[in-house]
Amino acid sequence: MFWGSETSYSPTRRGHCIDRLHKISSNKMAFTLRNVLILDNVASCCAQILQDNGIQADSVAKLSKEELLARIPNYDGVIVRSATKITADVIDVAKNLKIIGRAGTGVDNIDVSAASRHGIIVMNTPAGNTLSAAEHTCAMMCAMSRYLPQGHMSLKEGRWDRKLFMGNELNGKTLAIVGLGKIGKEVATRMQSFGMTTIGYDPIIPASEAAEFNTEWMELEQLWSKADYITVHTPLIPQTRGLLGEKTFPLCKPGVRVINVARGGIIDEAALLKALESGQCGGAALDVFEQEPPTNSALIQHPKVVCTPHLGASTEEAQLRVAMEIAEQMVDAVNGKSLFGAINAHALSNALKPETKPLVSLGECLGAVATALCGQVTNQTQVQVITYGDSLKQAGSYLGAAVTVGLLRNSTSNGMNLVNAGVLAKEIGIQIATNHQDCSPVPLTSPCVSVVITVNGASHKISGSVMNGSPVLLEIDDAVFVSGVMLQGNMLVYNTQAGAAAFPAIASVLSASNQILSYGTTPPSNNGSWSAIQLASPLPSVDSLKQHASFAAQLSLS
Repeated sequence: MFWGSETSYSPTRRGHCIDRLHKISSNKMAFTLRNVLILDNVASCCAQILQDNGIQADSVAKLSKEELLARIPNYDGVIVRSATKITADVIDVAKNLKIIGRAGTGVDNIDVSAASRHGIIVMNTPAGNTLSAAEHTCAMMCAMSRYLPQGHMSLKEGRWDRKLFMGNELNGKTLAIVGLGKIGKEVATRMQSFGMTTIGYDPIIPASEAAEFNTEWMELEQLWSKADYITVHTPLIPQTRGLLGEKTFPLCKPGVRVINVARGGIIDEAALLKALESGQCGGAALDVFEQEPPTNSALIQHPKVVCTPHLGASTEEAQLRVAMEIAEQMVDAVNGKSLFGAINAHALSNALKPETKPLVSLGECLGAVATALCGQVTNQTQVQVITYGDSLKQAGSYLGAAVTVGLLRNSTSNGMNLVNAGVLAKEIGIQIATNHQDCSPVPLTSPCVSVVITVNGASHKISGSVMNGSPVLLEIDDAVFVSGVMLQGNMLVYNTQAGAAAFPAIASVLSASNQILSYGTTPPSNNGSWSAIQLASPLPSVDSLKQHASFAAQLSLS
């Protein structure tokens, strides 16, 4: 293999042995959560649930940015609503932070990318606000159509302006819903009871699913011109910012009315004001704004605008629901039960399933062995993860992340995990690809996983499987361990031309200071024989083996 600084394979290359001790913690999917900081007046039941489950909870109504920066390093978790912004600089100082909980749906006040880079789970309550947000949307639509706020204020001010506020019926109108998730679906079913026809678009929800709640799915380009009313129910991401704006308002029916109870910025406020003034837009109902509190006074004061101060989730029921849900979700995560609501931890969510835990451990172990064989990974490293067997057809996403954890375990101050593995690999420049094959290569068992790692043109292939719930090494560079080798504890991996004949000499060296717990070897070949030994404790150095092996490395799997 390689000695000294060499990284290419040569069974005859001799020199000074590189001693690598790679520590990896396998199958630790749950985590410790000692204390949680709760902000933004989250309902008190949130703290109670956490405390009932042994987690200290400190509730503070509001903190300044400076106060937050000072306090956040002391906490393992934080829960916010929409007021507090968990920005990158906050995350950078939060050295103990493991989870950020959003008591609500939108997470635009949280820097999810920064959190992912640090291996921090970001979790929301995707269903908690659904009914309240849907009801508010419907109420805003009715209020806009019948000028209820304007008529209310006019009467309060002593006027009787019946003729001034001529409204429109909703019956017979077409409502376009952009975003057909939980809230969009609830809005559709409610407004259908008013006699509205509902059409919609969602890049994830298929036409067949939309049809189940009597909504015709269509592309955005078709949708604009057919709608009398348009309501948006999407997250605010680059693809949805300004979704209704300068380019799209001209595509709509003259007099179209728009509703936004989702996130400010989905409707371009400058373009909306222009459309209102020209008559292209006949009215707007806005609960959210690009800046909150809003600074666009011309839009707020426009006579065809109905507005509320971000009240979509402001019901007692919704706030109790999201407070309970975020606390219960955190408790489930701590106990390794589930990661429901986690938006940046797909691989970790899979790792919590009983049937996939051993496979995740296998992926991490194979990644660790790959690093031991090839040395420090760099931006020149290419990794291919191959899954074999019908049961692993959908396993590539989480196994790719698991292998990456094994490769990069010591590459971040917050620790490498299934949340930040992909982010850090991308930042380093490591190319990781996954693919699937139905049948495993003979004589390997099925299902199994192979990792092919290439550094500076030299490649190594490591394969393994799960036996009796534990990860097992089956192959190194096409040399097969006939009975497999358990991947656990302190492992010594070495290559020698003498194969099994070299074992007595190596065992003699080891027995002076260590205990051999298990041993496996591959049949001899032109490239030598690979052996793997489990030791009671790690060696101080593998230099003592250089006279017997062309390559040796150790790693710790716990």
